[in-house]
Amino acid sequence: MPSRTPHRFRRTAALLTAAAACLALAGCSSSESSSATPATPSASSGRDGAASGPSEPAGPAGSARPSRTREADRPGPVHVSIPSIGVRSTLMELGLNADGTVEVPPAEKGMTAGWYTGGSLPGTPGPAVLIGHNDTRFGRAVFHDLKDIREGAEVLVRDGAGTTLRFTVTGKETVSKKAFPTRRVYGPTKGSTLRLITCDGEFDAEGHPVDNLIVYGALA
Repeated sequence: MPSRTPHRFRRTAALLTAAAACLALAGCSSSESSSATPATPSASSGRDGAASGPSEPAGPAGSARPSRTREADRPGPVHVSIPSIGVRSTLMELGLNADGTVEVPPAEKGMTAGWYTGGSLPGTPGPAVLIGHNDTRFGRAVFHDLKDIREGAEVLVRDGAGTTLRFTVTGKETVSKKAFPTRRVYGPTKGSTLRLITCDGEFDAEGHPVDNLIVYGALA
């Protein structure tokens, strides 16, 4: 384990660099369809078809090609469920857009959440980031009720091998996309942690939500 620590922290530093550079997610407008302008991962809420955060989930990654934390070729997550708010969704893989922003699920797949592959693999040290829309131009989306989640709630993440990991919600916060807490979301953690991100708040002049809702969790 000790020998892997340096690599993990180098990856995290790269992620933070990228995220800081993309702090403006912009993608929740009806004119957008699959990606938002990076900033911090965010999912759309309201009128558009792409998630938005500060603009687009910003990925903490320094490279255009996301690097996932895999140990012993462990399979990635394929499903998430949150019993307390009725969420059940398969997970698509999300990387980075050409401009370095984090991808978000396309508007037409608003009821499907995504796992940012540039972050940690659920179950390994560090934050695993799941992004989902609040609403899209097609209507209510997968994380529409995320605002109602409470501390202590259970989030179940299943991987491709059928193993289910149980995370417990430790807190949540609504933040302005202009002041996204990059280090708090993407910074290194000793244990396996989880971040669920979607859009929140009022709409700006372009029809994009101005805030992000972030839910924090830890492996139970």
